[in-house]
Amino acid sequence: MKVAFQRVAAAAMASCLALMACLVFVNVVLRYGFGAGIAASEELSRLLFVWMVFIGATAAYPMGEHMAFTSLLLKLRTRPRVFAAATALIRALVLLACLLVAWGAWQQFVVGLDSQSVVLGYPAALLPLPALLSSVAIGAMALVELVRREPLDFGHATDIE
Repeated sequence: MKVAFQRVAAAAMASCLALMACLVFVNVVLRYGFGAGIAASEELSRLLFVWMVFIGATAAYPMGEHMAFTSLLLKLRTRPRVFAAATALIRALVLLACLLVAWGAWQQFVVGLDSQSVVLGYPAALLPLPALLSSVAIGAMALVELVRREPLDFGHATDIE
């Protein structure tokens, strides 16, 4: 399941990046070569960038690739109860952060339903939507890890941050 999710996320991010690169390249060539550009390319590139960032953030969570300050936690591994409490606290804080991001993204989503983008005319709700979906997905993963009492993954433990 994780592998399939990682592949889909990587393909979606690659597609966003490829389309953004093509749009920006064509726009630069048209502006500097012919004195006219495509107004929609900037707006579409911005939308694709926002989606790409949140897809990447969601895909990075189950791999333990988000920034982590492991120096203290590595020393706590010798004390299992303290380490378990620290792990639960970290997961609870991740859940709280996800709730706050989801709440703010939901409010922006609702506001965006009544407005449209200037050039392309897509609903402005498409900009905060990936933040909402990402925070729900990461929050769900953190909740499952909290309930299962999964230990923190130190797969990147060689990089002391």
